[in-house]
Amino acid sequence: MSGIFDVSKEIVLITGASQGLGRQFARVLSAHGAAVVLAARQTAKLKSLEDEIRGKGGRAVAVQMDVTDLSSITAAIDDAERQLGPVSALINNAGIAVEKPAVDQTEADWDAVIGANLKGAYFTATEIARRMIARQQEGNIVNIASVLGLGVMKFLSPYTISKAGIIQATKSMALELAGNRIRVNALAPGYIDTEMNHDFWATPPGEKLTRRIPQRRIGTESDLDGAILLLASGASRYMTGSVITVDGGFLLN
Repeated sequence: MSGIFDVSKEIVLITGASQGLGRQFARVLSAHGAAVVLAARQTAKLKSLEDEIRGKGGRAVAVQMDVTDLSSITAAIDDAERQLGPVSALINNAGIAVEKPAVDQTEADWDAVIGANLKGAYFTATEIARRMIARQQEGNIVNIASVLGLGVMKFLSPYTISKAGIIQATKSMALELAGNRIRVNALAPGYIDTEMNHDFWATPPGEKLTRRIPQRRIGTESDLDGAILLLASGASRYMTGSVITVDGGFLLN
């Protein structure tokens, strides 16, 4: 696709690409001409997505990456760049949540959530940025935050802390990397219907939460397509350190 939202010359690495938002980002960017690196721990799911994208004429490679393991991050990016060339954009999407009261969250819960959502995203971004700087390559990093990095809900304290950290990491890295022509922005989705949470929305708590959203509906994965195309393309060339919220008005309450 030509024009302002053109990503046809981009090689985009997407973490957490095996399901949910990561898979949707991969499909959308590929459909608009980007070469996509599909990274996640679960390679079986990645392989089927790789086959799907290639079957539609797209360019995709699947690489195994555990973002909580720094050596795995490096090895996965090495593998990706051997196959497709220098990564020009990163979608930092991998993450988990543990839902329970703060007083019941264990050290293991904290380490798992902060390790995947904040530490993993930070070190994936810095590894990509280091390579871009060495190549004197213009680059683009998109961190997937959450409305819960800006507001809070009960029983998700490590998750909300990690996403608030991602927003601050976005701004900090944007300031440092601007001189290297590397942009760093964040996308903060609201509540999105994915296969992991689909059944919840038909329950009384799910219906109650839906009523809190001014648009009175849960978002679909495709509701993020426009925002991810904006952030991954040159259309956002004068944006860095920005946080785009796509939440049906959730944070207005």
